[in-house]
Amino acid sequence: ASAMIKRYVDLGNALNATALNAIGTKYVCLLNATELNMIDSSSLKLASLNPSACSQLTKDILYAKAKRAFSDQHYLPAYYELIEPYLGGAPGVDLRALSKDNVNMQVSTLAKLRRDSLMSLTVAEVQGLLGRNLGDLEKWQNKSPIREWVQMQKQSELDKLHVGLTGGTQEGYMNIVTPKYESPSSASLGTVAMTLHLLPALLISFLMMSVLS
Repeated sequence: ASAMIKRYVDLGNALNATALNAIGTKYVCLLNATELNMIDSSSLKLASLNPSACSQLTKDILYAKAKRAFSDQHYLPAYYELIEPYLGGAPGVDLRALSKDNVNMQVSTLAKLRRDSLMSLTVAEVQGLLGRNLGDLEKWQNKSPIREWVQMQKQSELDKLHVGLTGGTQEGYMNIVTPKYESPSSASLGTVAMTLHLLPALLISFLMMSVLS
């Protein structure tokens, strides 16, 4: 399939709506970045694709094109249904805007969002996205990446949702990801210790020289 798509493109054919529908969701993940960038945004209006199982790069490229394709319907109720298959490539700022539009997102869609975008959302913003589906969030709280999102939130904020979410940060505590560093060698530790030991004497000498001069 990948070879056939490449041959089709190499012959100078456009990846228009007809071609995209022929490729379909089954093979859309085979398109490379060059081929994806050849797609005219308007073609997505007539194509039926769902790149949620594709690489993050593919989802990012197609989301940007879908957003342009459906921009003229951004304020219509139908906009969310059109853009929903492509939300795996949406940045946090676009998701925050959607959280104000009563879109009633499925938790399964929430779990497929770009990881950095999901982690940037507040409890209130996730509540706004899910709407009437908020109660389903409890069933997903032990599944990644929902589990990691829950762990980043204050438990007091999660409690306000009244859906039984647990595992958030307690008041007075912080979840800190500590980077791993190689342990310094004993030689370097000795050098640091010697420097700290001599520091007061060096400072005194410096001050005396400054006064005498």
